Amino acid sequence: MLTCRSALASILFASLFALASDMHPALASDKHAPTIDELIDLKVPSTPSISPDGRFVAFNVQQANWTENRYETQIWLVNTRTGELIQLTNSKGTNSDPAWSPDGRWLGFISDRDGKSQIYVTSPSGGEPRQVTAVESGVGQFGWSPNGSRIAFTTTDPDGEEIKRRRERYSDFEIVRHDYRMNHLWAVEIGTGKLQRLTQGNGYAVYSFSWSPDGRKLAFDALAAPTLRAEPTANVYVCDVESGLVRKLIDEPGPNRRPNWSPDGKSIVFETVMGRPNFFTQNIYLGIISAEGGAVENITADFDESASFVAWAPDGIYFAAVQKTAEHLFRVEPKTHKIERTSPQDLAAYRSFSFTKDFKRVAFIETDATNYPEVYVSGAKMLDPNKLTNYAAQLNDFKLAQREVISWKSSDGTIIEGALMKPADFDPAKKYPLLVVIHGGPGDTASRAVLEFDDPYPKEMWVAKGALVLEPNYRGSAGYGQKFHQLIVRNMGAGDYDDVISGVDFLIAKGWVDKDRVGAMGWSFGGFVSAWIATHSDRFKAVSVGAGPTDWVVFDAFTELQEMTRHYLAASPWSDPEIYRKNSPITNVRQAKTPTMIEHGEFDPIVPVAGAYELYQGLVDQGVPARFYLYKGLGHDIDTPKGNRTVMEHNLNWFNHYLWGEPDQEVQ
Repeated sequence: MLTCRSALASILFASLFALASDMHPALASDKHAPTIDELIDLKVPSTPSISPDGRFVAFNVQQANWTENRYETQIWLVNTRTGELIQLTNSKGTNSDPAWSPDGRWLGFISDRDGKSQIYVTSPSGGEPRQVTAVESGVGQFGWSPNGSRIAFTTTDPDGEEIKRRRERYSDFEIVRHDYRMNHLWAVEIGTGKLQRLTQGNGYAVYSFSWSPDGRKLAFDALAAPTLRAEPTANVYVCDVESGLVRKLIDEPGPNRRPNWSPDGKSIVFETVMGRPNFFTQNIYLGIISAEGGAVENITADFDESASFVAWAPDGIYFAAVQKTAEHLFRVEPKTHKIERTSPQDLAAYRSFSFTKDFKRVAFIETDATNYPEVYVSGAKMLDPNKLTNYAAQLNDFKLAQREVISWKSSDGTIIEGALMKPADFDPAKKYPLLVVIHGGPGDTASRAVLEFDDPYPKEMWVAKGALVLEPNYRGSAGYGQKFHQLIVRNMGAGDYDDVISGVDFLIAKGWVDKDRVGAMGWSFGGFVSAWIATHSDRFKAVSVGAGPTDWVVFDAFTELQEMTRHYLAASPWSDPEIYRKNSPITNVRQAKTPTMIEHGEFDPIVPVAGAYELYQGLVDQGVPARFYLYKGLGHDIDTPKGNRTVMEHNLNWFNHYLWGEPDQEVQ
């Protein structure tokens, strides 16, 4: 209850605030929807690395360099006690992957400041970083030895003499799926710079690795070839550092990856499908094996989602996992297999965990529906986040959408969730245009109702314009268990469409959506679902297909992810051509009516650009309004600032034209 004094104070405060609002309109009314360039310019913290004693957290900050047309990353340092921020790197290019020496005196990182990615070390107190490696092909990953005297790293072998002689004699050519350059393990002495090669040959390519606690061995995973196509061959090996002797620890269908040692050095934990076929449709588990070999023990068999290893601490093994629209940290007891969630907030995303040497403190990134991604620190047992950064200050001038999670029933009764964005002044009595943004994946991705701006669509601008944005987690999405994931098997396209259109109908039934002003878009697998919509539905006013497969036979022949189609369709194009035809959007192109924009990177190694040409020609032949943007020099992801600006502006123009009736800027 207000006293006379507090009531008077409240009136006075309100009067002062009103006066301040008159003098500084930004306090009350000057907030605006972020522009495309403002969204791209946002700085994003990531990859925190806490010092062994917990005093500091080093982390990456990504920002756009418009002049060079690239995203650059610098390393910052925050004092966990005082909150003081220091920028450790300020060179051109990218400085990333900070990792502390075991004694905390040095911080190692990878930088391409001189062209190729090399390892550098610097003092947390500042000073010029010292370059540690100068290998011809650059460095992939690196890790400090337990005593801090050496750093192990991966690098790709340079061209061999045979390839060099061939190029001198003939015009350049490649033997497809044969001319590989393998990644291998090396070690460098910090004091002298002396290099030691640890693995070699053409039998496998090394990826992730970890040192044994005594520093005498390295466990690593390796593929038969340095390509995504070889992922089923990923297995775990152990290398003796002194002798270079390598032995294969596991020899069963993979992937088996990311091996890490137990604190006593007697066991190794790794991510595994436990030899099950069709791994794209399976959960990823944590398995433990003796460092000498033997049977694998599945310690997350009862956890119905894919587990991503984080750390092996004295009180258990920590792992991260997607849970519906959230991301959480868990701890499993290796002997009893008891699992406990340690992150508190149900709908938040917790990621990128880093523990102190004694495992009592942990640094991480957290974001939710109202909080921008920030660096946090907490006690490790149960997270009680303490925020260390304030990158959300970049959003102070922006009027942002509301975000929430909704759910509905698909046509077969399956419960589907999605993230919904609404205007800040949302009125449930109004009918709004609806933009459906469909995530990629499918099995390793889910849409979240969190304050992030990392996809190629100008969603905030549409919401500010008076639209709703729905991001459905259709069947096959991560976070809903293996059974939900496998609902997509031999049902790609039709099942996904049912989940999407039932979400649209759910919002129409609530009276929130103008059924005649609905658009759909998506990238990668989301582009596939969008292409399915374009060739199977007349419910949408316009569609945008971003880097989406349109013909699964063409995809299977060209892609680096061949196993994906063969797992989800449970066949090859030659064993069951009908299932490939039935699940391909191009098959039904003669029924297409919806205006469709196609976007694709010129050098996409994942989704062949031939499918984009095929869809475009099919639409043109049917007289469907169609536009095809081929993005020069880009691959599957749009990884440059100007590239992102281009994609966003193209989508903004396309849907503003068809949903709001605005002039088509491209035609003008």
